[in-house]
Amino acid sequence: MIDQPGAPLRHRVVVVGGGFGGHAAVIGLAKAEVDVTLVDQRNHHIFQPLLYQAATASLAPSEIAWPLRHILRHQKNATTRLDTVIGVDVPAREVRLESGARLPYDTLVLATGARHAYFGHDEWEPFAPGLKTIEDATEIRGRILLAFEKAELASDPAERAAWLTFVVVGGGPTGVELAGTIAEMARDTLPAEFRFIETSRARVILAEAGPRILQGYDADLSAYAARSLETLGAEVILDSPVTHCDAEGVRLADRHLPARTVIWAAGVRASPAAGWLGVEADRAGRIAVAADLTVPGHPDIFAVGDTVTLSDSDGTPVPGIAPAAKQEGHYVAGLIKARLAGEPAPPPFRYRHAGSLAQIGRRSAIADFGRIKLRGAIAWWLWGIVHIYFLIGLPSRLRVALNWFWIHTRDLRLARLITGDPHEAIERARAETPEVEKRDAA
Repeated sequence: MIDQPGAPLRHRVVVVGGGFGGHAAVIGLAKAEVDVTLVDQRNHHIFQPLLYQAATASLAPSEIAWPLRHILRHQKNATTRLDTVIGVDVPAREVRLESGARLPYDTLVLATGARHAYFGHDEWEPFAPGLKTIEDATEIRGRILLAFEKAELASDPAERAAWLTFVVVGGGPTGVELAGTIAEMARDTLPAEFRFIETSRARVILAEAGPRILQGYDADLSAYAARSLETLGAEVILDSPVTHCDAEGVRLADRHLPARTVIWAAGVRASPAAGWLGVEADRAGRIAVAADLTVPGHPDIFAVGDTVTLSDSDGTPVPGIAPAAKQEGHYVAGLIKARLAGEPAPPPFRYRHAGSLAQIGRRSAIADFGRIKLRGAIAWWLWGIVHIYFLIGLPSRLRVALNWFWIHTRDLRLARLITGDPHEAIERARAETPEVEKRDAA
């Protein structure tokens, strides 16, 4: 809403980040007497639980992302701004933007998300991209597809084997889903399309530093997931932290794996929001917020999602997943409305865990609801229904359902486009790597 000359200013809420937490906060304020400005450096909201499917050519990026302006087109008290936040002037109550503008606020909500973390080895990123954005997904998709093309042209057996080796680092849900889908694509989708290589002989490796994959799940479900991946043709390597990564491959503990495609799914690091405010952060850069999701010492500043670390009343850490971020965003919106109405504040935030789901293959998944645990086809159907339900808009639900139908019945993945130069970052990093470091890595 645009203020009329002479009209009293309404309460100004600035939300930084259009992910699950920020989106939920903005939607939750739809009927409040406030003016909301949503700032994001991208113009779209991503359904991150399905981002790996865009990275593995199962879905097109447009099927899991929607323009923020379109989402908020009917919310008259909300304005979107495409810009990058570079800081917060707390005394002046202003958000500083890369464009040079300053955005005043009465209440600030930080939902700035996270990026992948390389545990002190950021130089590995060009060789092992992580998966957090649409740009990440399209790059990874290009690298996977190009690897098969390069293998088709390779005359040297060792070079061909390196192109047909895919290493996914990190045994969480994203790593498991990536490894399973790549193995399925190599075994079921691509064999008839290549003439000089057997794509079914591609080596897909899921490397985990800990003793088992899916450590947040029940041990029996974790073991089932590992067996299912091996049935698909993937290898699960445990107790093997990455010690080096470059253009030639990856070193796991004391062994080197020649691999031209490495994907990082091993850790995250929060945005620099803590630095903007000058408050303490944990090792992952997350702000330890109060029980009402305010930043300590700043009652007019909230933080949600991957930006924060928080424990429930029983001491259980709130997980950094989409449902938690959405619940936090809704809670913050409710608290802001209660404050403005002069009503008592709601009880401290409490995360309501609705269960955990992870897909392993196109006919297999696991579901953990505490006392109820599901696996196999029934869990896969439940996984699909839940994810389709939470997509935005009927057209997206129909398109995704139709694509999954073709994948399920015909092994057909139509989003197999190679765009740009997927290896540009690798070649640039290779050129910038000092010769001494290259010799040491060898």
